[in-house]
Amino acid sequence: MPLSPSSKVSVRSGLALALVLSLGACATSQDPATRTNGVNDPYETQNRQVHAFNKGLDTNLVRPVSQAYGVVPVELRDRVNDFSKNLSMPGVAVNSLLQGDLRGTGLATVRFVMNTTIGLGGFFDPASELRIPDHDTDFGETLNVWGAGEGAYVELPVFGPSTQRDTAGLIVDIFTNPLRYSGAVESNPAVRPTATTASVLNDREKFSDTIDGVLYESADSYARSRSIYLQNRRFELGTESPQEIDPFAPDPYEDPYAE
Repeated sequence: MPLSPSSKVSVRSGLALALVLSLGACATSQDPATRTNGVNDPYETQNRQVHAFNKGLDTNLVRPVSQAYGVVPVELRDRVNDFSKNLSMPGVAVNSLLQGDLRGTGLATVRFVMNTTIGLGGFFDPASELRIPDHDTDFGETLNVWGAGEGAYVELPVFGPSTQRDTAGLIVDIFTNPLRYSGAVESNPAVRPTATTASVLNDREKFSDTIDGVLYESADSYARSRSIYLQNRRFELGTESPQEIDPFAPDPYEDPYAE
């Protein structure tokens, strides 16, 4: 007997919750009090294999496609970026609420309503023009607020650098955005992936010099990517002091005696 839409939502949410609980437990158990050189990377061998795949994907597909996308007028690319970001706002509101951040919930809600209506579906950003503060968060940050440990460092195929905690958050974020269950999105399932892909390509082109420096000019692009990701993410979550990141500086997390 086919499941009703509400039953499907319950099943998906239940599977997502079970997965995040199991991954959250792993993150807590594999996050030792003293990490070697500030990083917990027990899967380095596998991570490096994934990194090699991701690097090849960037070389042969993402980088050249992003360069072609860079020919599109910046005004049009900005509209697509605004649209993609606006689609994420309901999920940001939900995560803010789960974190007990009522101000963040209000900001995300106001920005979504304003940009969806006055901003013509999110293609324009009148909320920023009216100086309504930007706000962003995800379920990885929610898990951090709930006390889940960072867990081991992992590099995901296509998605790139992550941790066990952020991987769990990435999966759950798919199900926590209310737009996923709206009729408009369900009838056009390709809208959000297409907008997200265009946004990623735009960022790849926009920050091409920095990304190329990390991937193709570093002595060890894996260690460099790991270092930058962990420093940025820990700073975002308030678990590490801010510091200026030089992608060509020695990796502060790398063991100088490792072979």
